[in-house]
Amino acid sequence: MKRLLSLCLWSCLAANAAHAATLTKNLDYEVDGKKMQSVLVYDDAVKSPRPGIVMTPDWLGINADNIALAKQIAGKDYVILVADVYGVDTRPKNAEEAGAAAKNMYAHRGELRARINAALAQLKAQDAKAPLDGRHWGAIGFCFGGATTLDLARSGADVQGVVSFHGNLATDDPALAKNIKAKVLALNGGDDKFVSQESIVAFEQEMRDASVDWQFLSYGGAVHCFAIPTADGKVPGCKYDARTARRAFAQMHEFFSETFAVK
Repeated sequence: MKRLLSLCLWSCLAANAAHAATLTKNLDYEVDGKKMQSVLVYDDAVKSPRPGIVMTPDWLGINADNIALAKQIAGKDYVILVADVYGVDTRPKNAEEAGAAAKNMYAHRGELRARINAALAQLKAQDAKAPLDGRHWGAIGFCFGGATTLDLARSGADVQGVVSFHGNLATDDPALAKNIKAKVLALNGGDDKFVSQESIVAFEQEMRDASVDWQFLSYGGAVHCFAIPTADGKVPGCKYDARTARRAFAQMHEFFSETFAVK
């Protein structure tokens, strides 16, 4: 059944893609002397303006698989910037390299927040060049990218909503939550071994203490990486789940629809 659901999902995505003219554009810039290259993604066949979303990939960073995922999410609904937070000289090829890159960023959370904010600024700078409505901004992230997205919110970034898919919930400074302007949605696998119960409790208390408009959803039976189609279980405890992914993306769309509808 899982395989059937997965095949159906990908068939629908492929059918939609056949009618789309998805544009990808590299954006080169620097953050504190570090060269970065993020990727802008949107359906150029649709001319109507739409919200802008900064997407931080999993620990593998920018690669063909994560750009493909951004295209699927963007559809006709969003303009997405796939954020580079490692720098052009770091493009992990395997889990070992990805782990080292993510660990380095976790050790330098201030730099991570500066880089994801720079990516958001790059997206907003495309307002006159891409079909952006210029009013609605959000952020999403997967695994390490979920942690980065939450840090974007904690930095006080001017976005209306952020969504973390199976992301690390921990922070280096819980007091930063007082800066959050965005609504927060954290989507977690009920059997995710990478996100401890202690970190969930701490995250919820962090959100309460800062009076954030937040939601935390736990999907029964799902593990880490449940929303990443290429997660094949080779990394123990990290596996795609088509049913949960479908539910999670539907929740994301509903969340942004509600959030962006607020005047």
